[in-house]
Amino acid sequence: MVNSATIHALINPLQELWAYRSLLRMLVMRDLKVRYRGSVLGVVWSFLQPLGMMVVMSFVFGVINRGPAEIEHYNVFILSGLLGWNFFAAAVVSGAGSVLNSAALVKKVYFPRVILPLASVAASLVNYLLALPMWLLVALISGHPLHGTLLLLPFVVGLQAIFSAGLAMLLATLNVFYRDTQFIVDLSMLALFFLTPIWYDIAQAQRVTLLGQVIELSVWVRRLNPMASLVNLYQDLMYWGRLTTPEFVLRTALTCVAFFVIGWVIFHRYSPRFGEEL
Repeated sequence: MVNSATIHALINPLQELWAYRSLLRMLVMRDLKVRYRGSVLGVVWSFLQPLGMMVVMSFVFGVINRGPAEIEHYNVFILSGLLGWNFFAAAVVSGAGSVLNSAALVKKVYFPRVILPLASVAASLVNYLLALPMWLLVALISGHPLHGTLLLLPFVVGLQAIFSAGLAMLLATLNVFYRDTQFIVDLSMLALFFLTPIWYDIAQAQRVTLLGQVIELSVWVRRLNPMASLVNLYQDLMYWGRLTTPEFVLRTALTCVAFFVIGWVIFHRYSPRFGEEL
C-alpha cells in the first residue's frame, strides 16, 4: 500500500511547482525573447520556418520524386506532421540544455529546477500554437476540406507536450552529468526526422524479411519512435479527417505518460546534485 510519506513525496513537487508558476511564466517569456532576439521579423519566423520547410519538402518529394498519388494536397499533408515535429525537436533540444545553460541561476538561487525544462517545452508549445493558423490558411488556399476531427487536436497536442516534457527532463538530467548528451541529441534529431512519417504515409511502409521473419516496418517505426505515432495522430485528424483506432491512441497515450513519469522521477532524484555538478 502507498503510505502518507510516499503520497507527500509525489504531491510536494507539484505544489512547489504551482507556487513558482510566475517564475515559469517568466522563463517561458525569456525563452521566446531569446529565440527571436536580433531578428527583424521576430515571431513571424514561427510561420516562415515551417512554411519554408513545407515548400522545400513538397518540391523534393512531390515534384522531383513524385509524391504518392493517393495524397492529393501533398503540402497540407506534409505540414500536418511537420508542425508537430518542429514542436518536438525544439522542445527536446532546448530542454536538454535548459539546466546546463542556466548554471549560474541554478547555483545562486533556489527554485524548483524542473521549471527549466518545462519552460523550454512550454515556449516550444507557444511557437506551435502560433504556427498552427498557417496550416489552416494553407489548407484553405489548397482547397483541402476541413474536418470535424480538428476539434480533437488539443488532445494530441497535450499528449505531445507530456511526452516532450518527460524526454526533456530526462535529457536535461543526463546533460548535467554527461555533457556529450547535447551532441547526441542534436545528431539523433536528424535520424529521427527521417524515421518520422512526415512526408510519407506510414501505412504504406513495406515489409522486410530478416532471418526468415517478416517484419512490419510501419509497426516497428512507431514502436521505436513515439513521435511517429504522434505524427500519425496529427495526420489522421488534420489531413485524413478520420479517427485513429482506440487501441492505437491508448498505446500512444500510455507511452507519453510513461516517458513523463520516468523523466519526472529521474529529474527529481538527481536535481539536488545539480549545483555541485555545474
